Amino acid sequence: MPVQQLKTFLDKAGVEYVCLSHPPAFTAQELAQHVQIAGDRVVKTVIVELDGKMAMLVMPATWRVRWDRLSRILDTDFVDLADEQEFKDRFPNCEVGAMPPFGHLFGMSVYCAEVLTEQPELAFAAGTHTESVHMKTSDFLHLVQPMVLNQGFVKPGAKKPAWLAKGRRRPDDLEPGLSGMAGY
Repeated sequence: MPVQQLKTFLDKAGVEYVCLSHPPAFTAQELAQHVQIAGDRVVKTVIVELDGKMAMLVMPATWRVRWDRLSRILDTDFVDLADEQEFKDRFPNCEVGAMPPFGHLFGMSVYCAEVLTEQPELAFAAGTHTESVHMKTSDFLHLVQPMVLNQGFVKPGAKKPAWLAKGRRRPDDLEPGLSGMAGY
């Protein structure tokens, strides 16, 4: 059922996409393995509570949220992982953990990691753990129109900047105007 609703939405929008069936994937990383594409091209959706409202973060499967940086870039004091029990009813007919990254269809703001926008194509869960949709990133961005963020996300294992590895303060704390380091 959720896949058909998503297909109907995409068909009405006139975008090209491919829908694949695969073994159950309960994480975006598992989805990447099942469909044999790089984890940087698989969308991970994370539902957060942002100043008392639900919002959706979308990022590559291989990345994670940097809560302190996300709070800073969104200029808010409160960003927290949402409780599944609080948001599952917002996604009727979707399996928890398999929500497609179209938060605007569910009354949520969508925040997207800038690095995800650099991929030519994306894959994401289509509302179930056994089906995914693959489409052009440009079509996804046109349909969702997310707020694109260049901070608040980090790829685990990424090399830290020299100033951080040595325990010094951020360069932008020392010299105004030096910032924009994605994920740090």
